[in-house]
Amino acid sequence: MNDKSRTENSIKNIFTGLFGQGLQVLLSFINRMVFIRCLSVDYLGLNGLFTNVLSVLSLAELGIGSAIVYALYKPLAEKDEKKIAAYMNFYAKAYRTIGFSVAVIGIMMIPFLNVLINVPYKIHENIYVLYCISLFNTSITYFFSYKSSLLIADQKNYVVLLCSYCTSFAQTIFQIMILLLTRNYILYLLVQTVCGMVYNIWISRVADKSYPCLKQTKNRITHDEKNSLVRNIRALVITKLSGVLVNNTDNILITFFKGLATTGVTSNYVLLVSTLNNLLNQIFNGLTASVGNLNAVENDEKKFLMFKVVNLANFWLFGWATIGFIFLSSVIVEVFFGSQYVLGTDIIVIMAVNFYTVGMQNAIWTYRGTLGLFRYGRYLLLVTAALNLFFSVLLGQRFGVFGILLATFIARVLTNIWYDPFAIFKYGLHLRPITYLYTYMKYIGILLLAIGIIFGCSKILEGTIWLFILCVMVPNGVFYMALKETEEFSYVKSMGQRFVGRFISR
Repeated sequence: MNDKSRTENSIKNIFTGLFGQGLQVLLSFINRMVFIRCLSVDYLGLNGLFTNVLSVLSLAELGIGSAIVYALYKPLAEKDEKKIAAYMNFYAKAYRTIGFSVAVIGIMMIPFLNVLINVPYKIHENIYVLYCISLFNTSITYFFSYKSSLLIADQKNYVVLLCSYCTSFAQTIFQIMILLLTRNYILYLLVQTVCGMVYNIWISRVADKSYPCLKQTKNRITHDEKNSLVRNIRALVITKLSGVLVNNTDNILITFFKGLATTGVTSNYVLLVSTLNNLLNQIFNGLTASVGNLNAVENDEKKFLMFKVVNLANFWLFGWATIGFIFLSSVIVEVFFGSQYVLGTDIIVIMAVNFYTVGMQNAIWTYRGTLGLFRYGRYLLLVTAALNLFFSVLLGQRFGVFGILLATFIARVLTNIWYDPFAIFKYGLHLRPITYLYTYMKYIGILLLAIGIIFGCSKILEGTIWLFILCVMVPNGVFYMALKETEEFSYVKSMGQRFVGRFISR
């Protein structure tokens, strides 16, 4: 069991995540550069399409993972090994069933690939073979890596990340070598298969060694505990369904309306967004288990203070990243991938808007999961998915990629962007939701001020170097001046000073 403090665990998780993700970002860009030069843009599009299709298949998971992680917070805090073993036995049985389900449903989707890819493409290999390899890589994960959830719930996400980054590093190196030597996409995917298997077996053995109680295979959860899990899972089914339909259908729709080549061109910007998301989410992933531990034992006042701290960090990081994406993404794409991959300003702006609005939900989702508020707003999320599909078809036909991305934003604004905070504040923190709305609008004003200053200065100080300096200095300066007097900023500042003092004293 984990005997370290919440702060120590969070810091370990965050720094491991940031360092590893930074290295992975560098390797991913090198990999993408080699990929573009060795294979056609259609392969990029196919890769993005399969990623979205297989994300839809992950619906089979039905939110069981999130429900189990929430259920584990209390027995881990109380060091109840029998209860931990009981939950993990339930988890193992469920995930074996899920793995088979994903494989079967994935095979049933094979006849529909030609419907999605209805525009001529330049791919030499059989797309059905490529799809089956990708499907295997997805389904096999469920048979092993579920044990990583126990490590995450026990505030040991840094252990999971170290295993993940080591195998990911090896995978990227081997994939680059395969592309340079053979230009064979099938071998490229098979490297992913082998490295995925290595990671799954590795993390499974680490968990078995860290938690000997997992050998207690006869332990079972009680009838009441099972009913509680089922209630949470039912609520998460809707959340999972709508989340996948909103977040993982853009490439499918772009491929359907515009073809694999357009999906490939767009995918470079999607890579940047995903990179920023993954990098920043390491911070919030590192905090989640500690917040869950805090919410299990502290009062509402302490919960709200920590929410404000997490929300401040959320805005600062995602606001800064949004500004960087608006002003620098095309420069990065042109330098790394070529001017032929640069998209119009309208698409960049709507991508940035989607990135910011989703990123600003991180604090809300962290508290939703750690407070167990899974059932609130679950049916509203189906409305989000329906609106997204409706507006994507309507606007996608007329405005192409921009219309599809705009549809996603419209669907979110009309539903979960306002309701999720409402539910967390009313039912979790027991406060007036207007408190959150005031902060949210204040943050938007601060963000727009920083964007306006950079835009104005960029007209005077021309050049990429100046633009980069402005994107670093202006947001942080504006954010600091606007937020330095707040309670949450003072808390973060004092925590930082204590951490530095403790580090120096060592």
